[in-house]
Amino acid sequence: MNRSTSDFIVRARELELQAMQHLAARAALVEVIGKLVHALQWERGASSLYLASGGRSFDAERTEVVAFAEPLAQALRTAFAEQLDAGSAASAQMVSMMGWVLLDLDSLGPLRAAIAQKAPKVGDAMGAFSRVIAGLIELVFHLADGATDPAISRLLVTLVHLLQVKEAAGQERAVGASLLASGVCSELEQQRFIHLIDAQERAADVLLDFIDADLRPHWDDAQNGPNTAQLERLRRGLCMAKVDQPLDATQSTVWFDVSSKRLADLGVLEAALTAHLQAACQAAIAAARQDLADSTGLVQRLRQNPSPHAQAADRYFSAAGQPASVPVLATKGDAATPAEPGQAMEAAEASSRIASLQDLLQQQTDKLAQTEQELRKAKQAIHDRKVIERAKGALMSRLGMTEDAAYRALQKAAMDHNKRLLDVAEATLALTDIALASPNAKAQTPSTP
Repeated sequence: MNRSTSDFIVRARELELQAMQHLAARAALVEVIGKLVHALQWERGASSLYLASGGRSFDAERTEVVAFAEPLAQALRTAFAEQLDAGSAASAQMVSMMGWVLLDLDSLGPLRAAIAQKAPKVGDAMGAFSRVIAGLIELVFHLADGATDPAISRLLVTLVHLLQVKEAAGQERAVGASLLASGVCSELEQQRFIHLIDAQERAADVLLDFIDADLRPHWDDAQNGPNTAQLERLRRGLCMAKVDQPLDATQSTVWFDVSSKRLADLGVLEAALTAHLQAACQAAIAAARQDLADSTGLVQRLRQNPSPHAQAADRYFSAAGQPASVPVLATKGDAATPAEPGQAMEAAEASSRIASLQDLLQQQTDKLAQTEQELRKAKQAIHDRKVIERAKGALMSRLGMTEDAAYRALQKAAMDHNKRLLDVAEATLALTDIALASPNAKAQTPSTP
């Protein structure tokens, strides 16, 4: 069956509405993920202090946060199940990532049981929690990458980089607390602590490129809160401590409280950002519904008043340029003879209806073109982050580097060769010696072509 232009116009509007509804569902999923990440960050911090103190402190806090995290994990499992519905439009990559996240969530039970027995080392427990959180944040990146609305895409890019800032800050809290609780400065833990501060600054740079003006005050409050001076003083003390130098273990609780306040301030921004995201989704759905209603109404009016002269379309669209007035069909049999008044009116109405369809198509085309252009910047930010993370992963898995060493190797190569970090990351992924190197090979700084 042949389809008319109006059928395609209405269907395009229907698909746009469906896309906005799917996006709103994913935004709701992002909100649940953010809450679970926050809970696991608290649990990781409490667990690190519990283990570092030999079980003498933070046992009650750890038990409390586990009770808070479990319902959130169950809510996320339920949300994942809904994404398996054929109507969810979830991509294969997204569903696969959800499967990996579920595996990580399944590992939390045995981990918590081991921590209760004070079995794992502090670093091992922190690493286990961090892997679960990293998988959740990675899933948010996939969800953000699928956004089709520029305003919502910007909010999602802001949110995922805020989650990265919070995660690095959460790890910083745990590393600093365990470092102080141990009573001695470890070189490895100190370097990890410094790396986490750098990671927060890198993620913040991207966040500030995308954050909405009305959300910026929340960020400024988090960065310049009343405890910022104390946080910086404690940071400086840990960064400048000499290796194997004794540390004041009583400061571990102070550090935990101060860094927790910063995380709470970042949480205020996260809540405001999530609220903006939900509001933007609802506004986009309302706009898509209105567009669909307007288009459907116009098409119905056109169908109820069919054109008496179908050839008016050819005459109108073949006219040189766009005439200021609608074309008038000539009298049948004599193209040079002016049309009768009634025929001229019918021709004018036909051309007007065709012009309405053309305007509708043009509006839709312009909107799609503008959307694509606005989305490009947001998608580029996500792409760049993925490439750099993959390059870090290649160095870590193939050359046995730590995450800190891998990033610093990429950073040094970029400075040495006067290249962008992204260019070095892409070159690193293309290097055959990275692809073929033994996992136990000695770590070295990668070179660029």
